Amino acid sequence: MTECGQTSQGDEMDDLMLQERLSRIGRTLMVLSGKGGVGKSTVAVNLALSLAARGLRVGLLDVDIHGPSIPKMLGLNGKKLGVTENEIIPIECYGKLHVVSMGLLIEHDDQPVVWRGPLKYNVIKQFLQNVMWGTLDYLVIDAPPGTGDEPLSIGQLIKERAGAVIVTTPQQVATIDVAKCVTFCNQLGLPVTGIIENMSGFFCPHCGKEVDIFMSGGGKELASRMGVPFLGTVPLDPDIVRSGDSGQPYVLSYSTTETAKRFDEIVDKITALYSSDNTESARSPATTGNNNNPAAKSPGDGKQGAMDSQGGTMKFAVPTNEGKLCMHFGHCEAFALIDTDTQGRVLNETYVTPPPHEPGLLPPWLAQRGVNCIIAGGMGSRAQQLFAQHGVKVITGAQEENPRMAVENYLKGTLVTGANTCDH
Repeated sequence: MTECGQTSQGDEMDDLMLQERLSRIGRTLMVLSGKGGVGKSTVAVNLALSLAARGLRVGLLDVDIHGPSIPKMLGLNGKKLGVTENEIIPIECYGKLHVVSMGLLIEHDDQPVVWRGPLKYNVIKQFLQNVMWGTLDYLVIDAPPGTGDEPLSIGQLIKERAGAVIVTTPQQVATIDVAKCVTFCNQLGLPVTGIIENMSGFFCPHCGKEVDIFMSGGGKELASRMGVPFLGTVPLDPDIVRSGDSGQPYVLSYSTTETAKRFDEIVDKITALYSSDNTESARSPATTGNNNNPAAKSPGDGKQGAMDSQGGTMKFAVPTNEGKLCMHFGHCEAFALIDTDTQGRVLNETYVTPPPHEPGLLPPWLAQRGVNCIIAGGMGSRAQQLFAQHGVKVITGAQEENPRMAVENYLKGTLVTGANTCDH
């Protein structure tokens, strides 16, 4: 028996095994919602398949212990997971998609799972620790609605390697509860990849006109209000219901429809956030937006110099236009990403093209690349607030045109700054 406050050797081995499994997963997307009935599982299935259709190796984990619906949507009813003494073998389907669900372990579809919190936590940990996922580009996790045991358990286990994709419908009655889910992620330190508005509009099969049956715009307004990216809309489509009931995934069976294109556009935005050339940065704990990062300070605190780099290297982002630091943040054509060591020396300098500009998208995109300081000519106050929420320091009014020189002068405490050229 271990003393109070100590962990057993078995617990340490479990943690090591969990970390080893997670180290093989490039990026984890937790599909969440504070509201039931918004089509969260439908979104999870079609996002996973859209990613797999791009040649990526994708896992789909269903942690809705009491109401698993993933097996039905994928036509896997009656199939069972392979189980050895210490490992669970996922079911492979549709090419590169690997699936694990409680629904693939129970004997009958109508068999209830009557468990309390500790049992659910243990099985969720096993799904991560003991499943032979192999090497994955993405793991998509379908969590039950709300902010209870399952989302809390999975978030605590993998928050440093995950991003939340939050699903809502346009109505205010849904967005009120979904806002709580965003707050839940913030409290947990789980970065929000973005919000998807499901059941947004309806395309008439006769005239092709889009009609707002359930209203529209609620998800986009919520994303703007909560300061998180908006990933896009998915229309209300009867074929989505039919495909789910028949076990024929929508994006495969109806790949040429407008709704399938919307899923593709959403995946474009997600993969832009986690581009392959920044995989290691995306996995770093520094990308979680944790404001406890010693290198991250609030914008405009007036302090410059090597003090900021104590305790580790830094990654700077400098917005540029034609290779020069641009005076207006919104005019950026490419970001110069500049890594420095603890002595203030530049280690490397690369240029990356940002994703299409949308409100709230750039702060998590840069934070997930390990950026902890931006040097800019000008930036609006709202954008500065969003960067601060992601643990990224902002320096405005920089007068140096050369991005590398701007970083070096900043670390030496000699960077000349003037008025914020975009203060609104």
